[in-house]
Amino acid sequence: MQALIDAILAESLDVKREAVSRQGEELLTAADMLVTAIASGHKILLFGNGGSAADAQHLAAEFVNRFQVERRPLPAIALTTDSSIITSIGNDESFERIFAKQVEALGQPSDVAWGLSTSGDSANILAALTAARQGGLHCLGMTGSGGRLAERADLLLTVLSHNTARVQEVHITMGHILCQLVEHKLFPHKAPAA
Repeated sequence: MQALIDAILAESLDVKREAVSRQGEELLTAADMLVTAIASGHKILLFGNGGSAADAQHLAAEFVNRFQVERRPLPAIALTTDSSIITSIGNDESFERIFAKQVEALGQPSDVAWGLSTSGDSANILAALTAARQGGLHCLGMTGSGGRLAERADLLLTVLSHNTARVQEVHITMGHILCQLVEHKLFPHKAPAA
């Protein structure tokens, strides 16, 4: 069993190293997209399904509370958390619209819509990014090897793996990198929290 543990760890580290090193410029561009939105009074809307829903909530919490430094709260909303909204849209319309309707209701031009989909083909993520584009939001996507998400996102961060667990591990690593870059750019003189 130790050999299996070692193999899982090695694969995880390899996939993370490849994705982050291949997309250093894209990560910097994504951080600039987020910083520009926040600095101009706009917000970040995050959404995903399953583990990606948890990642959306996790990252929203890092922006609203803090990541590495004590600083003012940053405006981020996970569209995955309100069960009454999600179930009413799913029941009255369709599951495909659960995030799109929230983007239409809450999104403003120059906000950032950040969709996470390991397959890149989640219908509700694609619908939300379509709504975001129509509303003048900037669209950031995180996926595995791409899928149709590439057609909807202004900027796409990919993980070249078909293993959902590895993709999600890289997404949270890239998300944490973005949180730290945003804090560094917006609060350069703040010391890391103890």
